Amino acid sequence: MPAPAIEMIGVTKVFPGIVANDGINLTVADGEIHALLGENGAGKSTLMSILFGLYESDGGLIKIRGKEVKIRGPNDATALGIGMVHQHFKLVHNFTVTENITLGMEPRNRLGNLDLKTAESRVARLSETYCLAVDPRAKIENITVGMQQRVEILKILYRNADILIFDEPTAVLTPQEIDELLTIFNRLRAEGKTIVFITHKLKEIKAAADRCTVLRRGRCIGAVDVKDTDERRLAEMMVGRSVTFRIDKKPASPGELILKIEDLTVIGPKGVPAVSGLSLEVRSGEIVGVAGVDGNGQSELVAAIAGLLPVKTGRILLKGRDIARESIRRRNESGVGLVPEDRHKHGLVLDFRIDENMVLKSFRKKPYSSSLGFLRFPAILRHAEDLIGEFDIRAGEGAATPAKGMSGGNQQKAVIAREIDLSPELLVVAQPTRGLDVGAIEYIHRRIVEERDKGRAVLLVSFELDEIMALCDRIAAVSKGRVVGEVPAENADERRIGAMMAGVS
Repeated sequence: MPAPAIEMIGVTKVFPGIVANDGINLTVADGEIHALLGENGAGKSTLMSILFGLYESDGGLIKIRGKEVKIRGPNDATALGIGMVHQHFKLVHNFTVTENITLGMEPRNRLGNLDLKTAESRVARLSETYCLAVDPRAKIENITVGMQQRVEILKILYRNADILIFDEPTAVLTPQEIDELLTIFNRLRAEGKTIVFITHKLKEIKAAADRCTVLRRGRCIGAVDVKDTDERRLAEMMVGRSVTFRIDKKPASPGELILKIEDLTVIGPKGVPAVSGLSLEVRSGEIVGVAGVDGNGQSELVAAIAGLLPVKTGRILLKGRDIARESIRRRNESGVGLVPEDRHKHGLVLDFRIDENMVLKSFRKKPYSSSLGFLRFPAILRHAEDLIGEFDIRAGEGAATPAKGMSGGNQQKAVIAREIDLSPELLVVAQPTRGLDVGAIEYIHRRIVEERDKGRAVLLVSFELDEIMALCDRIAAVSKGRVVGEVPAENADERRIGAMMAGVS
């Protein structure tokens, strides 16, 4: 039998207050696609960061193709043929595709000057070889997220990696881009590459992986052949209990009109209307879902409601009052809550502690500040500890943990906890379960339904059509910045919604 491509034996990593990896064993055969599955904070990214040299382990050993190795940094990993595509891409946005791919390994002419023409030619040949079509001269800031991921893949292939690690590779992709990525995985395996990908999505594991190793709370639960294991069994291994894939909710009882959007037009980042004459209503006690292919104005709609983008024309009425030109703070105080699609950019201050993030919208009020304007840190700390317990937010140092020190899923839980705790009359939720495991998804869905049942108006924007159809009471399909049609959830089916998303009213 040939030696495995990767063997990690008894690998342990301890951070202050938490054992991230507790004697983990991982074996990946040469030329296979291997999934690494686990809850948020289970230790998956830490384990792969050790393999790539971003962390040094506190115990255990690593073998690459049967030979024990010491990986003290990413340069050691690169020399061993290991490359990693991170969940949050490591790209310079004002550099071109070629400049990013060749960064640090730029070809130079006899005089030692950068040979950009040769570099572009090499990138073009590499993208053709692996069918990863990119424009070598395009700037990163001008290409889609899916294209940026291709650049990341080409970056590690340019460095001759044959063991490819992907950390949550589909977390920011549209369904179409996810299908393309899984096709790329199979193409890379056919070229002799070994792939390890971290994911929470059971469908992707069934669609792409040969084997799957499951981690739970820093320990290895086991490895299984994917073809012999169903999604329910994988979910039980991941969270340690049976998981309900169905959302239990009683019929909605819509009441007062909370949000009314009239003929809204919003200019997008490219200077053209991203939202064009859109109208929509949301009542108390209902969840209205916005379904659409990425890039059809959903992000700009959410940003306009929250005050992150200016409105060109139209009105945003909150209980009859136009808030379209009010400040963000005024909207928050009026009862608008936002779970943004980009938790790093608009949801958290990553260098702040959890307790500080939990009062970003309420620190001016009692009991978090005194009448003289001084912060009351004991009250802020108690408040965060209550939310950490209620929403099962896992952080090694508790409320003192910096937001950047948590896993992506626990960061998302923190944002949702803060917004729900504020009891907004209108809760705008964008991509609420992006990057979450099935257990966390089940919990977040239940909390959103509970908010509806308390009489909140909920506007849900998601690229996951299954999530929209299961969670919402009414579904509005958008195409090219307009609402093409609305249907009650009980009358919706994927084909009908998909046709409206394509612009068929």
